[in-house]
Amino acid sequence: MGGCTEGWYNRCMKKTRLLLADDHAVVRAGIRNALNELANLEVVGEVEDGPGLFPALEKLRPDCLLIDVAMPSFDPLAAIRQIRAGYPDMKVLVISAYDDDVYVQGLLGAGVHGYHLKDQPLSDLKLAVQRVLAGEKWVSSRLVSKLVSFSEPAAAGPTLTTRQLDILRLLQQGMDNQTIARRMGLSVKTVENHLTRLYRQLGVQSRLEAVNYANQHPHILAIPGQTAAQKPAPPELPVARQVSILLVDDNVRYRRQLRRMVGKVCPQAMIYEAENIDSAMHAVQHVPPKLALVDVVLGEEDGIRCTRRIKAVSPASRVVLISAYPDREFHRSGLEAGAVAFLDKKDLDAAVLRQVIDDLAI
Repeated sequence: MGGCTEGWYNRCMKKTRLLLADDHAVVRAGIRNALNELANLEVVGEVEDGPGLFPALEKLRPDCLLIDVAMPSFDPLAAIRQIRAGYPDMKVLVISAYDDDVYVQGLLGAGVHGYHLKDQPLSDLKLAVQRVLAGEKWVSSRLVSKLVSFSEPAAAGPTLTTRQLDILRLLQQGMDNQTIARRMGLSVKTVENHLTRLYRQLGVQSRLEAVNYANQHPHILAIPGQTAAQKPAPPELPVARQVSILLVDDNVRYRRQLRRMVGKVCPQAMIYEAENIDSAMHAVQHVPPKLALVDVVLGEEDGIRCTRRIKAVSPASRVVLISAYPDREFHRSGLEAGAVAFLDKKDLDAAVLRQVIDDLAI
């Protein structure tokens, strides 16, 4: 039996790096002492508030973040989404005194890998860290029964028109009525009328409540393929019903064209849309797509980087990169990032799209 090389040995002996974030020094000390008993783990730093977290992440580049999200000057959901987008390979384990199921669901939906209650034994915390680092999810046992509904299929919500869905997505991006009107080629008065009907259907009173509703019910943003096609459904294709397909393109007109094409080819699809990496990751974290069609150029952003993040959060998702400017280097980099194919937009017609979707059944 041959001996291991020096490089292999170094990799085997390399300790997992953990950053500890909690605003109570006594709690941090107790956790550090407990984790020091894990031979292959090293606490490389401590943080006591929100403003100190991101500089520490950038400087230390830990493998795992153990964090109390109730720290001062810290917006839990927004920060966790930003952390998961910026450090997709890092594990995030929340430690908290709060056992409210809605609070826990929100953080799990934002992408944390585990949620541990502070009143549990430190031996359980060590086990939680080990499980999360092994690639498993962790939820303290006391919370499991509360979270059963989180894993159940979402209840049917109000049915929105394609235009209302477009407006709701723009609301999520923080756009005002004038900007929405310009983006959609409508008058401000028409936008206001659409918003009035949208609020009534969602049962909300304001744009903020509408955005919160969409964030809490991500399935509402899906467009059924049959609706997108704007015609009766053709015979069903050999893929699972209601397969989720994500379209990521910063050109709203092309997205609409692609949406209609997907709807005609696969009327049983549930179609989600995104125009940048952040909105794409929000969709992936809530509804991992079976297929993602991603433009290589997303404004100032990079579709290849988007591909890496999608695959990090949802390894089972198939990503197909598309571009109006095919390039050999794009193709090579895209496949390395995890894409299964690279298509020229001018070649992406119904026949090609049908083949891509048919391949999902393989």
